Amino acid sequence: MFKVLTCLVVEHDLKLVVLAALICFLSSYGAVTLLQRGRASAGRARAIWAVAAGIASGFGIWATHFIAMLAYDPGVVLGYQIDLTALSLAVAVVLTTMALLIATYAQGAVSWIVGGIVLGFGVACMHFLGMAALDVPGRIRWDWTLVVASIVAGSLFDIGALRTIAFVGRPLKAKVLATLFMTLGIVALHFTAMGAVTIEADFLLAPPQGMIQPHFLAFVIAGTAFFLLTTVLLAAGFAHHAELSAAASEREFARFVRSVKDYAIYMLDVKGNVASWNAGAEANKGYTADEIIGLNFACFYSPEDQRVGLPQRALDEACANGKFECEGWRYRKDGTRFWAHVVLDPFLHDDGTHAGFIKIVKDITKQRADADHIAEVSKNLDIALENMSQGICLFDSGDRLLLSNRRCREIFGFTETLAGKGLTFHQILDEVFARTYSDPAIARAKSDELYQKHRVDMVGKGGGDIVEKLPNGRSILTKHRTLADGGWVSTYEDITERLDSEEQISFLARHDSLTGLPNRLQFSSYLEEELGAAAWFSRKVAVIGLDLNKFKEVNDLHGHAAGDFVLVTIAQRMKSLLQEGEFVARFGGDEFAAVKRFEELSELNDFVRRIEKSLHEEMRFGDFELKSGGSMGVAIYPQDAETAETLINNADLAMYRAKAALNQTVCFYEVSMDEAARQRRSLANDLWDAIEKRQLALHYQVQKSVMSGDVIGYEVLLRWNHPERGMVPPNEFIPLAEECGAILPIGEWVLREACREAAGWQSAHKIAVNLSPVQLANGDIVSLVEAVLSETGLDPKRLELEITESTIIDDKERALLTLRQIKELGVTIAIDDFGTGYSSLETLRAFPFDKIKLDKSFMWEVEASPQAKAIVRAILALGQSLSVPVLAEGVETQTQLDILQAEGCDEAQGYLLGRPAPISSLVSGKSKVAAA
Repeated sequence: MFKVLTCLVVEHDLKLVVLAALICFLSSYGAVTLLQRGRASAGRARAIWAVAAGIASGFGIWATHFIAMLAYDPGVVLGYQIDLTALSLAVAVVLTTMALLIATYAQGAVSWIVGGIVLGFGVACMHFLGMAALDVPGRIRWDWTLVVASIVAGSLFDIGALRTIAFVGRPLKAKVLATLFMTLGIVALHFTAMGAVTIEADFLLAPPQGMIQPHFLAFVIAGTAFFLLTTVLLAAGFAHHAELSAAASEREFARFVRSVKDYAIYMLDVKGNVASWNAGAEANKGYTADEIIGLNFACFYSPEDQRVGLPQRALDEACANGKFECEGWRYRKDGTRFWAHVVLDPFLHDDGTHAGFIKIVKDITKQRADADHIAEVSKNLDIALENMSQGICLFDSGDRLLLSNRRCREIFGFTETLAGKGLTFHQILDEVFARTYSDPAIARAKSDELYQKHRVDMVGKGGGDIVEKLPNGRSILTKHRTLADGGWVSTYEDITERLDSEEQISFLARHDSLTGLPNRLQFSSYLEEELGAAAWFSRKVAVIGLDLNKFKEVNDLHGHAAGDFVLVTIAQRMKSLLQEGEFVARFGGDEFAAVKRFEELSELNDFVRRIEKSLHEEMRFGDFELKSGGSMGVAIYPQDAETAETLINNADLAMYRAKAALNQTVCFYEVSMDEAARQRRSLANDLWDAIEKRQLALHYQVQKSVMSGDVIGYEVLLRWNHPERGMVPPNEFIPLAEECGAILPIGEWVLREACREAAGWQSAHKIAVNLSPVQLANGDIVSLVEAVLSETGLDPKRLELEITESTIIDDKERALLTLRQIKELGVTIAIDDFGTGYSSLETLRAFPFDKIKLDKSFMWEVEASPQAKAIVRAILALGQSLSVPVLAEGVETQTQLDILQAEGCDEAQGYLLGRPAPISSLVSGKSKVAAA
């Protein structure tokens, strides 16, 4: 050591020594700075920084050596060989660069031990090569102990420098310490090695030629030092600027991370404990930094997730895969939960060891709810789309099918959807028709035709609606609607049933639903056309009105099914016999009408005979033989009328004339029929005013006991004294009143007037008032009877209502219910005209009538006809067996009365016992009633 110090103090210029140390320090500082940048970088930049550090360090070591050599004064003239001097520089640069590359890329102790040894070896090689380049007049002797000591000392200091860079956490401290260690290593090696040198001068030797002179070497060293200083300063500047930028960036990033509130960003250590906490984490999870730092992040999981180890599994997966990402429920400090998107990334120390995790958490509860809502809406839309009654297709602007539903596939017979396969509308049409037509040419032609119609003519012009009939017979309503982007939506609805229904409705609107014949509307339309043609071509047209005979009896006796059977059978027969220019229709009920275009009357007569024959042919319904027949009226254009309405009316008039005739089924219209119809209409109009004008009056016909001859009551009979026609017979105006509806107010007047008059009698004789079928079927007859009895004060037992069986046969159940309600008032009910019409025993069984009135037709024949007498006897026996009194009507002779007495009849009325008369006549003269 003393020798080294002596060499340093005695044999060296201390000013230059200080300069050499300064150069060494600057070069070491530059190398350390560049090395730190290299270790902090990655990829190609890392290698560049390491090589730059090696070059700077190599030049610095070389410059330090030769400046120190300039300071060395052994007492002899020194020179330097060019080649070895240059080689020493190259060796210094190469070996130093290798050492620093090892320190940059190697991991663990290898980086600083091997790197330090290589660096020390490089400095030693440079030094001793530089010494070998020294030419002196004499010989150099080495102290090998100091040589070895110099190499060891330099290597140890270099190892310390590299280790400081690797392990000292603070960059500035590491930089200063590493620079000092590296400087000491170079200086210690140089001056220790110089202490090992002894120069034995030989003055006889001539000075070497071609050597580098010290002044030239000084120039070279000055340039090298300037270059080195510039390089170091630039490197240090860049490094410092980079450090400042990195620090500023880190500060800005840290400030950004701390200020972010939408994301929870925090760090975990290797065990999962929270190491940092930002504002977003506090806002999202409710913990402050003081509360959460140091706690394990498992506290954000539910107890169940913690039990199954989800937190640790997340850390393990992040380490294994370099990243962990998931979504799930996470819990806040207050126990509430939110749906989180979690990203967990591991990060490493500079030496590559695991340092911890960076965790980013985003509260996406609303987004998830929105996504769930969208998914639900999409699901519902898909369900709605798949369950639509219409087929739907969505095409883009390139005619490609994007979407279709199940109904569309059903309509066109596809087993799977064609949407999303890139098929165009034309290609789909090609496929549809290829399955329908075996001939490709026909299929292609059909496809092109439909494409032209739908895509070009309709969609290309803004859309539209069209009905297409498929080869399977189904009718499809297609609607095309264009979109703003050039695409279009098409809907397909199978309207086969709707069209069939519309056709059926249209048919039913002009045809009878039961028989299938044209109805009145179609008949009128056809007749108008025929009359127009007849006027143009001077032809004749006949209208035949037709009404079935005894049709009501068929319905009543055999039921409505039998009536329908008769109507359908006759309609089919008439329809089958039609020829050119002939037409038949059903107006309703048992009323039909026909049209015949003809030129000769024989043609019309032939048509009428054919219809008449079809009406009279027998029909079998079950076990019954049915025979209807009918009445026909004929009106001819133009002789009977020139308009369709008048022609139909005149045919009806003729038909009613035929129906009224006993020996005629076909009647041609005559002008007199129209006059009779007008008179009938006039009479009906007068009938409506008869009550107000006091033209109606009540007559009474006495009813007596057959056995005792006592008066038991009176039948109320209506009389009409017309101001112009005089007394109008009841059998003429009563049916007319029922037909026009006037029977309702007239019947109410009769009932009220009869009860009022009877209530004023001193006797308690009964009055019998006839009820019309119209009265029983229309209005509330029960309330009317109750109201009249209440108003007049008549005892209900004194009122007897007479009805015929035909009155109740149409709606038997309703009629019998009404009669029961009347009977509950105390009023008695008599069945009138028994023995004619239906005379159904079922009617007598269904309702307990209080009296049976034997029709007067039997009394007219009872004297001469044994059959009539037998019927009378049977009816009387029926009444006795049912305990129902029987009253015989139409008793006009004493013989008839004697027969009734002999057969045990209870009551009787007729001209023999008393003619109908006003009550005022009955209570005076010899017609006076003792009790009245």
